[in-house]
Amino acid sequence: MIKHKFGCTNVDVSVVGQGTWMIERDNDIQKYEFVTRSLQLGLDLGMTHIDTAEMYGNGIVEQLVGQAIMGRREEVFLVSKVLPSNASYEGTIRACKRSLNRLKTNWLDLYLLHWPSLEYSIHETMRAMEKLVKEGLVRFIGVSNFDVEDLKKAESVLQDESIACNQVLYHLNSRGIERKLLSYCNSKNIAVVGYSPFGHGIFPSPNSNKGRLLAEIAERHHKTVHQVALNFMVNHTKIFTIPKANNPDHVKENSESTGWNLTADEITEINRVFPVPTFDGPLDMI
Repeated sequence: MIKHKFGCTNVDVSVVGQGTWMIERDNDIQKYEFVTRSLQLGLDLGMTHIDTAEMYGNGIVEQLVGQAIMGRREEVFLVSKVLPSNASYEGTIRACKRSLNRLKTNWLDLYLLHWPSLEYSIHETMRAMEKLVKEGLVRFIGVSNFDVEDLKKAESVLQDESIACNQVLYHLNSRGIERKLLSYCNSKNIAVVGYSPFGHGIFPSPNSNKGRLLAEIAERHHKTVHQVALNFMVNHTKIFTIPKANNPDHVKENSESTGWNLTADEITEINRVFPVPTFDGPLDMI
């Protein structure tokens, strides 16, 4: 798995990682074991960037991730997020400690504010984030679902740390971040992590023009349409992506989406059929 420098950090992170939103859905012990094995397979295949959040499964998902990485913590670039409703100064610190307990680890590599809070000022949250770094509980800090103006506010209140990451919705049918947000993050050395790279499960129909184009490109490279989509994201737009990791077959498929290149003509065709919209959004909340 290809790794790139992650924003302003000096850490190499796998460009295709493992997302965990809604991996707990069946609420079944056997299913949970299946999920943890899928995450472990992802680690075996080099997808060592694992993303989770206190919101996912109301803490259950962090517990599953903790089980999956047991004995392998040093391999993992581990990310979690604090809910905006918990993002007061003291609330952020308490939330982080709860996450660490569920994940059975002493530190997070990256801690994010899940989306802008309407209840607490960004100054309060970022002060707490910097405190967590000073205490060694968090290595790097960042945000999720922030537009350019929100990012500037977060940056302006930091004293000792920098925003390392902005995690946002990004897939071929949702390329609004390419208008302003992506270039701003690149200019400030902020890593962009795209979640839901297949569009919340709504992928172009094989019978549509979009689906046929992806299928033609996939056939030429002996790849799948999902691998073509991931390759375009991480190689052309230079972002990190975190497809869901709750199925071993899908995990293996995701792992084979790098190490090869689309042609210039194929990139042109993808840009034509999946154009960047004339508006910035949407930003989401997962």
